[in-house]
Amino acid sequence: MTTITFLGGCREVGRSAVMVDGIIIDYGVKPSDPPEFPLNGVSPRAVILSHGHLDHIGVAPNLMDYDPEVILTPPSHELSMILLRDSMKIMHPPPFTKRELRQFESNIREVDYEDAITVGDYDVEFYNAGHIPGSASVHLRGDLNILYSGDIKLEETRLLEGASTDYPETDILIVESTYFGTEHPDRKELERKFVESIVDTLDMGGHAIIPAFAVGRTQEVLIILEKHGITPYVDGMGKEVAQIIQKYPDFIRSPNDLKKAIKNAIPVEWRQREKVLEEPSAVVTTAGMLNGGPALFYISRLYNDEKSKILLTGYQVEGTNGDMALKTSMLNLGNRVVKLKMGVEQYDFSAHADDRQLKDYVKKVVDRGAEIVFTIHGEETEAFAEWIKENIGVEAYAPKNGEIYVI
Repeated sequence: MTTITFLGGCREVGRSAVMVDGIIIDYGVKPSDPPEFPLNGVSPRAVILSHGHLDHIGVAPNLMDYDPEVILTPPSHELSMILLRDSMKIMHPPPFTKRELRQFESNIREVDYEDAITVGDYDVEFYNAGHIPGSASVHLRGDLNILYSGDIKLEETRLLEGASTDYPETDILIVESTYFGTEHPDRKELERKFVESIVDTLDMGGHAIIPAFAVGRTQEVLIILEKHGITPYVDGMGKEVAQIIQKYPDFIRSPNDLKKAIKNAIPVEWRQREKVLEEPSAVVTTAGMLNGGPALFYISRLYNDEKSKILLTGYQVEGTNGDMALKTSMLNLGNRVVKLKMGVEQYDFSAHADDRQLKDYVKKVVDRGAEIVFTIHGEETEAFAEWIKENIGVEAYAPKNGEIYVI
């Protein structure tokens, strides 16, 4: 008998958290205002983290009272620590203590892709998920075999190889649903339009402010700009993350491309930000959803400038500043809300599978024996579960947060 408890990330994007027979898989935060956390009251024997994004790791240190082993890939170890330390500075009150964070790191066990380990009653293996460096899909082999997709990207990008789908036999699939119902644009055409917009902005004497997630997206955008002969400024945590990622060449597609992109970009310290705006410039900067970070400094100086643009490069969770900017051309700068005269554009450089890829992915896992599918991490999980039942013919459920399934 297997018990699966859904603690967060159900029918929403953010605060991913699932418990399988006492093993927590991910324990993140939802970047809303105020932030939302998974359901608590759990006592895990182990914590498995699929990758180092805050919506999957953001409150994992809260679980340290139970002294669980924390299992993740080597890049995820370093990336998680830099993001968790930063979140302590920007979230008030901090979601965990310094002591909990120290214990979290001391409890970490690094595991490479396809190196099987035993966790509780399961043999656990990680597989490349293609989402960010070190991201993993998690396979648990026990009385029932369970595959947790994590955030997954099946096609290669400038930064990463596509996800591995060479999984063992699986009985139960827990799959992300972020882009169910949405097709991503052709990547080459997307790059062309993105670069064209930046060049046009600079030619008009404006500034191209490019908010990007520190982990993965910043590095991919830098590679794209270098390939197209644009020298950007880079500000925020993405600089430090790029140095970390370079230490793990086996986890990225082209270490040489990343090295050239980092060398091409001009790093900015906080004292230099005013100077950056003296001439037309492209600035790649955190935060990717405009909830804090140096991006807000640049926008606070430029929001009345019709020649300048904000070029969003990723998913904008409902209720975030980026979502508000897209829908209303308004932005909360912290001390005031302003009307944006800057252009606001969104480029879908997604690190997630789109509708077609998600459907193909489920079919592949069902071909490996999966008879039950749970759809999570998306706003259309119910529709995805219905599609799976009608078109693939297996049981499919879109759980709610707090629901428990005994199988």
